[in-house]
Amino acid sequence: QVQLVESGGGLVQAGGSLRLSCVASGRSFSTYAMGWFRQAPGKERQFVAAISSGGSITYYADSVKGRFTISRDSAKNTEYLQMNSLKYEDTAVYYCAADTNTARIRSGPSYWGQGTQVTVSS
Repeated sequence: QVQLVESGGGLVQAGGSLRLSCVASGRSFSTYAMGWFRQAPGKERQFVAAISSGGSITYYADSVKGRFTISRDSAKNTEYLQMNSLKYEDTAVYYCAADTNTARIRSGPSYWGQGTQVTVSS
């Protein structure tokens, strides 16, 4: 099993940047594909980005391509989401996710963090 704890959320003006972090505890961080999802009020949770266990393959939702960058640091058991050029519609609770199956990381990960709020003011 793996436990996930996000940090780095906050309030930012449109056009600004934030970096989210997710620290994983437990065993074998390097065997997990990692991802980020978000959920805005009244909406379903949606996929944002994912990275393979080795870090060589990344996936992004069309809505964040070119603005968000996912990365991981195995030495720190941490994944990151660098968010640039933030828009009002990026406002949501952002969740870190993990799964040993790369195919599931974008659809139905097994492990979730508690979420961190990102609010973008227009």
